[in-house]
Amino acid sequence: MSQAGRALSYAFETATLKPTPSFFIRAEPMTLGEVDAEQSFRPDFLKLQGATPRLESGSYAQGLVLLTKHKEESFANIARAWALLAPGGTLVCAGANDDGAASLEKHVAKAFGGVEKFSKFHSRVFWFAKSDREPPDYWQKLATLQPVGDGSWVSQPGIFSWDRIDDGSALLAKYLPSDLTGHVADFGCGWGYLARELLRSPTATSFDLIDAEHRALEAARANVTDPRASFHWLDLTAEKPPGTYDAIVCNPPFHTGRASVPELGQKVIEAAARALEPGGALYMVANRGLPYEPTLKAHFASFGTLADNNKFRVTRAVR
Repeated sequence: MSQAGRALSYAFETATLKPTPSFFIRAEPMTLGEVDAEQSFRPDFLKLQGATPRLESGSYAQGLVLLTKHKEESFANIARAWALLAPGGTLVCAGANDDGAASLEKHVAKAFGGVEKFSKFHSRVFWFAKSDREPPDYWQKLATLQPVGDGSWVSQPGIFSWDRIDDGSALLAKYLPSDLTGHVADFGCGWGYLARELLRSPTATSFDLIDAEHRALEAARANVTDPRASFHWLDLTAEKPPGTYDAIVCNPPFHTGRASVPELGQKVIEAAARALEPGGALYMVANRGLPYEPTLKAHFASFGTLADNNKFRVTRAVR
């Protein structure tokens, strides 16, 4: 359980807050009574019983939100939570100090006319009752898919590089073959940038977009409308992809919260090797300093560098 989750649980254990039928956005496993849990990140979703990736409607007496390190995502989640509350219902937010919870508390207090609060486990818990004061328009806008970049894409907070094409993927796109054939997949598709670039080619017969973040797939479905594309919500470090492939493109994840965890990327590379047909190729971009070469040596017949700059390396590895 995260520090913020511990603080939230403590608030109920000590009767600072009272259990009542609630919803819980960015839920973690804990004993809070009758709770409808929302968790869009697949690894965390799999730890929960009866959760959903997105709560669409409701009129709850109480709502819980675990804040994240991304301020825009937290604003969006608070706006969505406010809409799910019954009039007079209580909205409870919990966040780690290192994730900017103090700043978020000030924003929420200003928006809704004050909060009650306490601190524990290097985190803050604060709450307020729903009144006629609505979330700022900007927060409500962040809670929906919206145009990004040149306006031809949509995205939303809670997705990697949600409001721009990340530099690594942009570099990888320059070195992808224009004539990939057969069954192709994007492992960690995000909001669909690489997939849409690749599907400009008529030679790919199918394209699986796979991501652990459900919000990313919501955006990818809007951005990638080619009938050859299909979308899969999976944790590739623990679940099998839906097929085998002639080519895979990938910008592997390597963070859990603020911590760098190269093992995540290594597991995704291993999953790609298992999913490729013999002779199939992985096209991958990664930060130059990440220790992926031993994994490539162990699981591929050969690999080589297609591009290298002061930050990223593009690699082609053959099964």
